[in-house]
Amino acid sequence: MADLFLLSRVQMRRIERYFPRSHGIARVDDRRIVSAIVFVIKNGLRWRDAPRDYGPHKTIYNRFVRWSRLGVFNKIFAELAGKGGKPERIMIDATHLKAHRTAASLLKRACSPTYRAHQRRPELQAARGLRQPRPSARDAVKRGADE
Repeated sequence: MADLFLLSRVQMRRIERYFPRSHGIARVDDRRIVSAIVFVIKNGLRWRDAPRDYGPHKTIYNRFVRWSRLGVFNKIFAELAGKGGKPERIMIDATHLKAHRTAASLLKRACSPTYRAHQRRPELQAARGLRQPRPSARDAVKRGADE
C-alpha cells in the first residue's frame, strides 16, 4: 500500500467534519475509502478497477453513491473552493467529456429540430434533397395527356 494515493492526515482533518455519522457498525477506514474515490475519479477508472489495497470495489462505490446523494462531496468542494480565493484564470478541459459512439449522427437523426421540421413538411425535404417529391395524381394525369 506504500505506492497508493492516500490523503494525508491533515487533509482528512479538514474534510472529516462533513462525513455523516456512523449508525451502528463502525465504518471501514474513511481515509482509505475517500482516497480510493479520489483515485478512481482522478484516473477515470471503473470502480471495479480500483486497486485491491483500497478495499472492496463495492464498498468504495456504495460509499460514493450514498455520500453523493447526501451532498457530502458538494459541501467539501464548496468549503475547499471558498478557502482557495478567487481564481486568476478558469479553464475547461474537454478531454474528459465522453460521447456515445452514435453522438456524431444526432444532427442527422431525430434530435435535430430542423430534421423534425423536415419530417413533417415534404417540401422542405425536397429542398434539402432528403426525399424526392412524389408526383401528385394531377401530375400523373398531365403526363398521361402529354404522351
